[in-house]
Amino acid sequence: MTVDEFFHRTVAGWSAQPATGSDLADDLLALFDAQAGSRHLDLQARQLGKQGKGFYSIGSSGHESNAAVAAALRPTDPALLHYRSGGFYVRRAGQVPGQHPLRDVLLGVVAAADEPISAGRHKVFGNHELAVIPQTSTIASHLPRAVGLAFSLGRAAKLGVPSGWPDDSVVVCSFGDASANHSTATGAINSALHCAFQGLAMPLLLVCEDNGIGISVRTPKGWIESTYGDRAGLRYFTADGADPVQCLSVAREAAEWVRLHRAPAFLHLRTVRLMGHAGSDVESGYRSRTEITTDYQRDPLLGTAKVLVDNGILRPDEVLARYADKRAEVAQVAEEALERRKLGSAAEVMASICQNRPEVVERRALEVPPREHFGDQLPEDEGPLTLAQAINRSLAEELGRDPGVIAFGEDVSRKGGVYGVTRGLRKKFGATKVFDTLLDEQSILGTALGAGLAGLLPIPEIQYLAYLHNAADQLRGEAGTLSFFSNGQYRNPMVVRIAGYGYQKGFGGHFHNDNSVTALRDMPGVVVASPSRPDDAAAMLRTCVAAAREDGRVCVFLEPIALYHTRDLHEPGDEGWLARYPAPGEHHVPIGRARQHGDGSDLTLVTFGNGVPMSLRAAKRLRDRGIDARVLDLRWLAPLPVDDLLTAAEATGRVLVVDETRRSGGVSEPVVTALVDGGFTGPIARVTSEDSYIPLGAAAYHVLLDEETIETAALKLTNG
Repeated sequence: MTVDEFFHRTVAGWSAQPATGSDLADDLLALFDAQAGSRHLDLQARQLGKQGKGFYSIGSSGHESNAAVAAALRPTDPALLHYRSGGFYVRRAGQVPGQHPLRDVLLGVVAAADEPISAGRHKVFGNHELAVIPQTSTIASHLPRAVGLAFSLGRAAKLGVPSGWPDDSVVVCSFGDASANHSTATGAINSALHCAFQGLAMPLLLVCEDNGIGISVRTPKGWIESTYGDRAGLRYFTADGADPVQCLSVAREAAEWVRLHRAPAFLHLRTVRLMGHAGSDVESGYRSRTEITTDYQRDPLLGTAKVLVDNGILRPDEVLARYADKRAEVAQVAEEALERRKLGSAAEVMASICQNRPEVVERRALEVPPREHFGDQLPEDEGPLTLAQAINRSLAEELGRDPGVIAFGEDVSRKGGVYGVTRGLRKKFGATKVFDTLLDEQSILGTALGAGLAGLLPIPEIQYLAYLHNAADQLRGEAGTLSFFSNGQYRNPMVVRIAGYGYQKGFGGHFHNDNSVTALRDMPGVVVASPSRPDDAAAMLRTCVAAAREDGRVCVFLEPIALYHTRDLHEPGDEGWLARYPAPGEHHVPIGRARQHGDGSDLTLVTFGNGVPMSLRAAKRLRDRGIDARVLDLRWLAPLPVDDLLTAAEATGRVLVVDETRRSGGVSEPVVTALVDGGFTGPIARVTSEDSYIPLGAAAYHVLLDEETIETAALKLTNG
């Protein structure tokens, strides 16, 4: 017997009851309609899948009690929902006139191009008019963003920045009991409590829909309550998903508590999972038939129907008629959905990856902001600056010009950064704009993700490149995909500063000398900037901030640690690596444009980061041996400056790629590919660091690229 058949048989066996005049009649009818709509969406998705016409079958059956959570909230409360949120979505849509939730979901199931949130790119619960922010199914990856948004609502209010959300909003975030065990979830909840402990506003309602199983892996009974039922600083609520009256009451109590106290709460919604994990899941392979059918008795639709009948609101035959009418409505909407067109080209699919308006970005980057915070000495009048100083002055300009710009991370506030890059910024702009975070990269990036949704422009710092890797999914799975899966309706404006690369003499080992950028280079739409010189760094940072503000771009700003305080280029005291701050009108480096040093005609050295001064020194020695080389600083690792690369290559007919990252997965691979794809036919060679982690002390120089290797390869290429 299926759950659908069980529902019919059970309800048909009930007797009608006299009306009791329940005050909850309207609420219960709306709840049942939303739950029935969600159930029939699941059944229809399975049917479409069997016909080869539907492409997503993870359903909400057994979780429809989350519709009560939607009823307890306002339709303006931002919601970040997991994939069993059909009941919530349908009920919230019922709170806003003119919405068509059944059509929305079915257009997603059949991947129709006019589906209202992702335009057929993925089946997600999302709707800008319903304040539902689309989330993909990466386990628990949306929780740090939810924490960041809850935090940023208060931060935006303090800064006088319109957030786009009502001041008393509650952020709701739902997830399953299996997801609650993921490090991303535990880190996010810890971050929320860390903020609340300090008295910071954290209006976050965490909804754990506990069905006791993750695909086939069981959650120990009592685990969620044991873990979160008595957590200091986290108000705990619990409700039985099979009891609609309790769900409505407890959900309202929890939502009102969060709205009033501006503090996090945990709503433990005890549910069941009906119809398996997804259409392809053979549940009988790991659950007994008795266990499966026993859960039918805890079906939330059955629970709501029972209350409707017991209170005389509907007769059993009226319940079944209402249920059948919803089935027919969903079937009709499905037929209409199948007629809608699909995405028709790669260009159409990719159109929402990011907005790209170079002329708009340039205009903002070149604006001269108010600069009273610099006092009598403007940065361009200071004289030559180091890389760290130039970045510091550029950050100050952005913090001073835009009330929504915030800078944060580990040690960035009072200390001014491990390398002094943010020194003095907290004193100039205050702790609301420049602040320290807890030591958790997932939370740092989650804060940035939420801040962007609240109208702010975050500039988070990841202290070392090696520290990014455990949190990279916050960029890959969350930041990089939001515009794509929302058809550009939601964006993640941010500039992530990361200190990285090798060559820190006498310090660090792998975690402070990391040259792995592979994880950053293959995120569609994400800009990866890699400045080398101080003047470039100042201007490129301005460009990244402009791209984030104007186009909502996600930008990663890779800063070479070894060059932060470098002053000399060729010999001690020459100060050849200092540079003046860009004058007004020069604060812009177009994304994807390289910088050329020299105009040698014999060889083009293509490089970036630490490779730039290394290549310039090698080029000087090559000139002494009769070889005239030019150096091309890529400056941007994504998108690569392909046009400039090909022009510089054709100018000499020979290219040596000087890559401080690893031979496998490093930057030289796409550079060589771009040359070949672009039709360059001259000789190409590359020199790289080894495929190795970077060890401590002098041993690092056995695996890092050095200038002797560059020079030897250049001689071989030009004399061969």
